[in-house]
Amino acid sequence: MPPIHSSPYYQMDNPAILSLLRHTATGTGEPKRSKSSSTGGLLKIFKLFPMLTSGCKMVALLGRPRKPLLKDSATTGTIFGFRKGRVCLAIQEDPHCLPMFVIELPMLTTALQKEMASDIVRIALESETKTHKKKLLEEFVWAVYCNGRKIGYSIRRKHLSDDELHVVQLLRGVSMGAGVLPSPNEKEASACTDGELTYMRARFERVAGSKDSEAFYMINPEGAAGPELSIFFVRNH
Repeated sequence: MPPIHSSPYYQMDNPAILSLLRHTATGTGEPKRSKSSSTGGLLKIFKLFPMLTSGCKMVALLGRPRKPLLKDSATTGTIFGFRKGRVCLAIQEDPHCLPMFVIELPMLTTALQKEMASDIVRIALESETKTHKKKLLEEFVWAVYCNGRKIGYSIRRKHLSDDELHVVQLLRGVSMGAGVLPSPNEKEASACTDGELTYMRARFERVAGSKDSEAFYMINPEGAAGPELSIFFVRNH
């Protein structure tokens, strides 16, 4: 497997993506902190969000904030997968409804964890479909990039798999969180070779650049520092 480039701008020269990028102010002249270990980004998310573990299916809620953590217009995004398997992305208007977009990314969960250690993760999905009869998120075939490096192709799910439906049902009451979920089949959990089923759910600000470009920016709880995760959808003309 080729090395993963940590730079979020590596080969990310699509004009539609560049127009959606929002540069975060990092201060004046302050050096960027060094990269942590490969699981550092995931651990930061675990500390940032409430947990849901296989030992307890109740969500450990954060203390009640002085101001609302979520925007009413925010979209729910979930990244999940077995530790030794590929990672899936699901986007929902609301945690209580079925996802409007689900796709298995051509990327291992461990590889995504390494990218999150860089604190900036930009996932771009590019459709090469020439027709514009469908809405952008209704396209099926996508080229997938992570931090600017092309990692392969994926096909949007038309129907949820049993494992994906299992995750959606378990997280119906969860607005944001990160942790480990019970296996879809407890009897086979001990024999599973893909490891534990992990997830990270957050609220995303949805920005439409045009009918051919959209972006989703992860919203961290107010006052909490965490990885900057952005997801871009682009359709070429």
